[in-house]
Order: sequence, then structure tokens, then C-alpha cells
Amino acid sequence: MKYMLIMRAVDQRAVENFARTDFNEVIAAMGAYNESMVNAGVLADGAGLSEPEEGSVVDFSDEDPIVTDGPYGELRELFNGFWILDVSTQEEAIEWAKRAPLGPGSQLEIRRINDVDDFPQDNEWIQKEQEWINQGKLKTSRG
Repeated sequence: MKYMLIMRAVDQRAVENFARTDFNEVIAAMGAYNESMVNAGVLADGAGLSEPEEGSVVDFSDEDPIVTDGPYGELRELFNGFWILDVSTQEEAIEWAKRAPLGPGSQLEIRRINDVDDFPQDNEWIQKEQEWINQGKLKTSRG
């Protein structure tokens, strides 16, 4: 099973801690964490994200989608990066999440990534998606 660890800053402490920490120390801590997961064979993917000011939001609240430039939302909504783990159980994903080099004001949300088997196999779109994966037309962590 694959799980996504979603890294978020939930209050100002995370922002302040990051600002006080030497960037090379952050990279070293994250690199060591990533290496431990690579060595254990559980890291399938992961990335940090650019600053929210570089992003955009497409809001579907109205009839026509509205696009706004970042930053957006409240601090607790900022999604800073992610890891995709390929592990046997949610408990194993939780154990890896607890080892992340994050501090006060940060959270990791753990969500299972749906597998093609979680959907009705007789659905034409599910069948097409599986064909795209098999043909190499779709890159996905679900395949």
C-alpha cells in the first residue's frame, strides 16, 4: 500500500523555526531522513514545494472558476511538501512519519493512496486509466 505524508506548517512556530535554522542543516536533516527511507526500501517519491507566493489557486465556488495568485488561505492550510511511502500498513507509515525531522508548528497528515483495485473494475474510465498506465502514457504512483 502507498501512503502520502503531507507536510504542513500549522502555525507561526514552524515558519519561525525554519527561518532560524541554517538551510544546509534543513537539507542535511531531510536528506538523512530520505536516505533512511530509501535504504529501508519504502520511499517511492517525495518533494518539497516552492513558496506559496509562487502558486495559484483555482476556486470552483462560482459557476466560472476563479484563479488567484498565492499566497492563499490560512497558515494551517499551507502544504509544504510530501513523501510517498510504499509500506505494508498505516501503522508502518505512522512510524516513518514520527521520524521526520520536523518541529513545533509542523504536522504530517497521513493518507492512503487509492489503488486501482479500490474502484469498480467494470468502470470504463478505470479500465482506460489502467491501460494508460500499462502503455506508459500515464505516470502514477498507483501503478
